[in-house]
Order: sequence, then structure tokens, then C-alpha cells
Amino acid sequence: MKKIKKTWYKLVDRDKYLEIKQEIRQDKVRDKFSSSLMNELSRINNQIATKTSLNFVHSGHMGDLLYALPVIKELAKTKECHLYVKLDEQYNETYYKHPSGNTLISKRSYNMLEPLLHAQTYLKSVKPYQGESIDVDLDLFRALPISNQFHSFRWYFHVTGIHADMTEPYLEVTPHEQVKNKVVIVRTFRARNSFVDYGFLKNYNDLLFLGTKEEYEELHKSIPNLEFYDVKDFLEMAQIIKASRFYISNQTMAYAIAEGLKVPRLLEAFPDFPVMFPTTTNGRDFYFQDQFENYVKDMFDRY
Repeated sequence: MKKIKKTWYKLVDRDKYLEIKQEIRQDKVRDKFSSSLMNELSRINNQIATKTSLNFVHSGHMGDLLYALPVIKELAKTKECHLYVKLDEQYNETYYKHPSGNTLISKRSYNMLEPLLHAQTYLKSVKPYQGESIDVDLDLFRALPISNQFHSFRWYFHVTGIHADMTEPYLEVTPHEQVKNKVVIVRTFRARNSFVDYGFLKNYNDLLFLGTKEEYEELHKSIPNLEFYDVKDFLEMAQIIKASRFYISNQTMAYAIAEGLKVPRLLEAFPDFPVMFPTTTNGRDFYFQDQFENYVKDMFDRY
């Protein structure tokens, strides 16, 4: 009935047409917010309010998992927190040249990530999920009836009702003892900004790439003085980033590490899905080439 009225008022009463159009939009939003989702959010809130030990589960991607850590760290101030990771869950999208294909977190990826998670003192335990009872399903962020094109940290704020200070570090590592004072670069084939080119970096020294070998070889063509380091796991990656002069990357899991450490950092902003940006004054994000080059010069001058 509302759709018929909408069509009629579009012809005879513009204000009434806009009113009904808004009502229809709000009805669609409410329809997405099912009773089962409401009940699950209430259950999570109750578990957080009443329990002193909480089990969390997350399926990935790895960057999404890392962005959930500020909420867990906040809750760990008063509760014992255990993190379980679902492995080999399939995602219904295939990303361009993603190392794990359409798998959210593969066993290999988990093995790389696990040492970094174990290094976090606020996590009482970290294990692959094997059917344990779960208090907080962090994957619920995908089911929320809202656009998820906003700051990734906040996805989990709205699942748990807990807000964390996004300016505080959420990763704890010691700096790498051998690989240090480098300008660390990671640029995946995904989430690239077509407005920028990294080629000008060939005019700078001490550039180190930490992504995959294929990603390195592609970037090395325009930056011939770029070095490559094959990390043994993501704890070592974090230690190198912690010991770096500053960090540059696009929107990727490695950036989640740099953001978690709050090191000086530059983020290649992704116009299609801008869900991350630096939260401290020693970080910048950029969309355009002039900004990128100016920020790099400023980072070299400051650090």
C-alpha cells in the first residue's frame, strides 16, 4: 500500500512523497533487524555484564580479527579473556590475488598469526575453535543491519556495547633487534588507490618490503632500491614494524599491526571501502599523490 501511495504522491504532493519514501526506507531497515539478532545482542550484553571470564570467537579475515582486539583489551581490564579462532571458514567473495583465496583464515595464516596473539598479555589463551561454548561471537559484525563502511574498530563496539580508546596501542611487542630503523612498506594487490604511485620512493634510502614475494617483485620494478625481508611469522613482522623509522601501506592486515602499535605510519586510503584511518597524531592517511609525497618527506624530516 505504501508503495502505491508513494507513486501517487510523487505526482501530486512532493513533500508527502518524500515522507512515505522515508517510511519505506525505515521499514526495510527494521525488517533486517530480526528478533534472533536482537536476542543474540542481548545475550552478549548479559554475558559481558555478569561473567568474569569470557570466550570470544572470530573467523577473520586477519585484519578484521586484529581490529577486534581493542574491545577485548578493554574488557580484559576486569575479566579473563579467551580468544578462539575459526579456521578455513569460506567467504562468499573472492579477492584479487588474496593469498588465502576465499578462505577467511587458513591454517597456514593462523600459524603465522598465532605467535603475535600469544604475545598479548591481555589474552589469557588463544586457540583454534573446536566447539567451545562462546560468550561473544565477534563474527556478528557481519550480520548487523547497518552499513559497515565506517571505522573497523567500531564494528565490535556495536556488537558488545563496549567502547575502547582507539588512540591507545592494542598490540604489545618488543622491537626487532636486528632489522630496525627501516622505512617499512607493505602494498597488497587488493585495496589499492589508483590515484597514487609509489615510484618516487626510489629517491629515498632504507626501504624494506614485508609483504609477499610477488607483491615485492611488482613494486620493485618502480623502486629498484627496495629490499625484501621474508618474515617467519606475524610476530616478527610486528617487531620489525615496531623497530621501523616509519611505516607505509595500503589497507591490509599489516596496517592493522602498525595501527595496533601506533608507530609513525602512512595509510594509502582506499576510496571504495574506507574503513580504516590513523587514530593518533603520528599517523596520516592519503588519497592523492601530492599529499603522499609531502607526508613521506615530513616523516623523513621528523623521524
